[in-house]
Amino acid sequence: MSSTAPVSGPSGPSGIDHVDERLLRTTPLKKLLARPELGSVVGAIAVFVFFSVAADSFLNPSSLGTVLYAASTIGIMAVPVALLMIGGEFDLSAGVMVTSSALISSMFSYQMTANVWVGVGVSLLVTLAIGVFNGFMLTRTKLPSFIITLGTFLMLTGLNLGLTKLISGTVSTKTIADMEGFDSARKLFASQVTIGGVEFKVTILWWLGLVALATWILLRTRFGNWIFAVGGGADAARAVGVPVYRTKIGLYMGVAFCAWISGQHLLFSFDVVQSGEGVGNELIYIIAAVIGGCLITGGYGSAIGSAVGALIFGMTSKGIVYAEWNPDWFKFFLGAMLLLATLLNAWIRKRVEATK
Repeated sequence: MSSTAPVSGPSGPSGIDHVDERLLRTTPLKKLLARPELGSVVGAIAVFVFFSVAADSFLNPSSLGTVLYAASTIGIMAVPVALLMIGGEFDLSAGVMVTSSALISSMFSYQMTANVWVGVGVSLLVTLAIGVFNGFMLTRTKLPSFIITLGTFLMLTGLNLGLTKLISGTVSTKTIADMEGFDSARKLFASQVTIGGVEFKVTILWWLGLVALATWILLRTRFGNWIFAVGGGADAARAVGVPVYRTKIGLYMGVAFCAWISGQHLLFSFDVVQSGEGVGNELIYIIAAVIGGCLITGGYGSAIGSAVGALIFGMTSKGIVYAEWNPDWFKFFLGAMLLLATLLNAWIRKRVEATK
């Protein structure tokens, strides 16, 4: 007996009823293989086992907090970057935008002698405006997002350095640790909690919360459907009523919002900010998303996958230290994992498509 149910309606040219593929029964194995993050999960397990054997201290409870913290600092930004890639776009300005956010908070608070929270609020507005600028320029000029955000990257890099030198006289900001509101802001953005003798940074909670929120948006909201539709084909999405421009601008605002969170963590962790920080981090965010299953071409991926990709980054960066290897090898391992994860994801997708 057939495992599919025929759909009532006109028959095809051969007289055989068409079957709606949504009614096809899917086995749990096929559902598992169809998950975008499957390849990254396999890779994460392999990395964990490898460093568990190679580094004796890797399995120490104290190492857990360090690994998760390293993963969270990348994961907070990898989440919105993954959503943006699912929507078919890139943001090469994400790394320096984090630094811009921190610089705005610090310099506005110090120069205006205002409460630190005023600077934090101004930073949020300006950072969101940068996201709107990226989205607006993309949708209005029709230029590739690579060109648009590369231009923003260069402008922010110059502004970060030029304005910091002009206002502070050096390449770093002045300390704001003695200003009103600093302690409460630090609790929100850079505090830590001790659980079972292990210290965990608050960024881990920010990271997990953003992953949960992004997963809910992708799988349970209309906006999530719009993201997948726009990434799969903007013209086709527009033809069925998807607001393509608003969706893309919203995605860039999401990247800006998470850059603001990361920037405030940077500021309130170290009191001062170096204006040249952040350059190159945008590639790490993209790598984490790709390792997590996002396609360069858009329309496919998950927020959970980006979290696993960031976790692989955290395990690798700290695992090399615990194994007492030369840290120069880190980029080699990161590149190898990128290639292996991409090949594994492509193989899994082909297997899934072949069994449909």
